[in-house]
Amino acid sequence: MDITDTSKISYLEMIQGVITRMSTNSFILKGWAITLIAGILAFASTNTNKMYFLVAYIPILIFWFLDSYYLQLERKYRKLYDKARMNQENDFNMEISISNIGNDTKLRYFSCFFAPIEIWFYLPSIILVAIMSIIAI
Repeated sequence: MDITDTSKISYLEMIQGVITRMSTNSFILKGWAITLIAGILAFASTNTNKMYFLVAYIPILIFWFLDSYYLQLERKYRKLYDKARMNQENDFNMEISISNIGNDTKLRYFSCFFAPIEIWFYLPSIILVAIMSIIAI
């Protein structure tokens, strides 16, 4: 193994660390979303003013936007990882910028916002809040 292989492995490990961090951030956001929504629903169910149920939509949307942003970054870094993995050049750059990745449709924010993982998590939360607010009326 020569210096080029060693630097390429280090570069790939560095990118993988960023991907792992984005994935972890997304997981933590989902945990915070569940906790906050459950707290708001518990508070709203004990209160006489049922408009508090509407407040539960705010963190759902905020966390959905943030989670989609982290998913977009994760996808961009995965593309950078694949690009670096396939690179056979000896001149190896250790820059991890994603500005020159391209504009694939899967990498766009709108595509990440409506990704199945996002829909399957946040849409049931919205439906749950709607059902709880209807039951409370």
